[in-house]
This record gives sequence, C-alpha cells and structure tokens, in this order.
Amino acid sequence: MNKSISPFEKSAKTPKDDKVLLAQNEITDKKESEQGVVKKKDEIKIEELPGVGAATAEKLREAGYTTLMSLAVASPGELVEVCAIGDAVAKKIINNARSKLDMGFESGEDLLRKRLSVIKITTGSKALDGLFGGGIETGAVTEVYGAYGSGKTSLAHQLAVSVQLPKEKGGANGIALWIDSEGTLRPEFIERIAKAYGLDTNIALKNFRGARAFNSDHQMLMIEKIEELIKDQGLPIKLVIVDSLMSHFRSEFSGRGQLADRQQKLNKHLHELLRLAHTYDIAIYVTNQVMAKPDTFFGDPTEAIGGHVLHHASTYRCYLRRGKKGSRVAKLVDAPAMPENECIFVVTDGGIKDV
Repeated sequence: MNKSISPFEKSAKTPKDDKVLLAQNEITDKKESEQGVVKKKDEIKIEELPGVGAATAEKLREAGYTTLMSLAVASPGELVEVCAIGDAVAKKIINNARSKLDMGFESGEDLLRKRLSVIKITTGSKALDGLFGGGIETGAVTEVYGAYGSGKTSLAHQLAVSVQLPKEKGGANGIALWIDSEGTLRPEFIERIAKAYGLDTNIALKNFRGARAFNSDHQMLMIEKIEELIKDQGLPIKLVIVDSLMSHFRSEFSGRGQLADRQQKLNKHLHELLRLAHTYDIAIYVTNQVMAKPDTFFGDPTEAIGGHVLHHASTYRCYLRRGKKGSRVAKLVDAPAMPENECIFVVTDGGIKDV
C-alpha cells in the first residue's frame, strides 16, 4: 500500500532534494543514450521521463496524465498537487515531455487532412445534419439548449443509436455513454429507435452505457472514470452525453455570492470534457437548461444558463424550440466558420426525422 504524503511532508521537501533527484535522472538518461537506446515518440512511457519514477508514474496515471502530450500541456502546479513533488521536478518533467514531442506549428495542408478525418454522427435528419455541417462532430463539444419539450433529450436518444452505425451510414462504429442528471434516460426509446433502423435491439442496448449522477461532484467523477473504461475495458466510446450539464450546478450554487465558486467548478468540468474529446476523438453532446430574461421586450427572451464559461467552451451551440404542428426548430447560434442558420425537424416514435 502506498503511503499518503501529508501537506507537511510536502513542504518538508527542499530545493536540494529536487536537485539530487534531477541529477540522478540526468545520469540515467546519459547512460541510456550511450547504450544507444532510441525509441519512437509513441513508444516512450511516462516513467522513462526524467523525474518520473514508478510511484510518480502511478500517481500521474491515476490523475489522468497517461501520455506525453497530457504532461506537455500540464502546468507545474497541477503536477505538484497530484504527485507531491517539488516545483523544479514538475517543470523538468513537463519540459522533457515537450522536448520529445513535435509541439510546433503545422501547415494548412496537414491541418486540413486532420479535419477530414473527423467523424460526423448523423442526427437522423438530413436538415439537422446540414445545420451542423454533416452531423455531431467528434473531438468537439456540442451544446444544445432549449425549454422543456424542445427535443434536446430526444436528440440524445437518437445519437445513442446513430453512433453505433457504420461510418458510411452516418455512425462512428462506437458506443455511447450517458450521464443522466435529470432522470430522463429511457432505454425503451433507444430500443424503438434501434428497431426503426433495423438494428438488433439487444446488441444496441449492450452497446450503450448509462448512469445517474446525483450531484455535481458525482457528475464530475463519472467523467474522470471514462478514461478508465476506454483503457482498462477497451470500450470504443465515441459519444458522451450529459443530460443536463447544468442541472446540479444550478441547484447546488444559488445566488450571486456562490456564482464565482460555481463557475470555477464548472470551468474545471468543461476542460475535462474538452480534454476527453480531443484525446480520444469523442463527440461530447451536452444539453443545457434555459432561463427567461425579464428585460427582453422584443424577440425571444429565452437564454441558456452557464454564463460565458460554458458558452466559450462549447464548439457548437444550438437552440431548440417548438415549431408549428408538433415540429421542432433548431437554430445554430455559434459554430466555427459556419453562419447562423435554422432548420425544422420532428420527433417520432422511431427517432428524429425530417419534416
């Protein structure tokens, strides 16, 4: 059993200790280079970096730092906190991780090639797919907000089935993971949608994971555990649904006095979602609640909650509202290199469809 290190033991470490540790690792690195030990970047393990021993590597992995890139983009303060090491050692680890990676700029051709490899998951509606530029994108956070009954959760159920389809049919050959904060998850709806698509309903349900979050801490913890499901169990997770993102944050933090604390906690939660999306090429679909602005005299007074922290973190933002004759209207509010636009779709017993 690993002995936990108290804050007092942390503070007992001296700059001298850090220098000794750095010197030992530099000697080891020199010996390895003299022996001709040359490895590819993708073969280098984090415990092979200077300053990272077996115990430190285990703590880093538990905290989610499993690759050179995750260490390269970390801050020294984060490593000091999770590994109980000195600031000098933390900086050394980060700098060495960066030196072993190509952290430079890429040409427009290379960037375009990467963009072409992005997977677009169909929403079931060609009009709605067109609104999002082809579907819900992997490696990005898509925020959909609207009043109750606007179709946010129905779209989530549709995506939980669509992600299982082959890529040539608008899927991602993966599975969906659903974090439910409002008790809106209905596996029988997933079953009906799968049946409408001609899928084996038993397989469709097996290729799905859902869990209820009872508070904001529980919700954040489940996001952190997703990485374990991918690595330890080998689950091909390509879609993470959070329905809804702000429900617990809204109820646990009330009033302006707690607003700063809420936004700080929310910001940490969103960055973990973004990291997950980019690291494992996962589509993040989050639903959001709304409020009415009493000072709005003209136009729609509906506004998404979460503030600028959430709005800036979302790659795509879409507003849903009820239309005529049971239809739904989707308005793309914000998206990279795409103009604002609207489309109409309907929610049926077999999922999302065009009008």
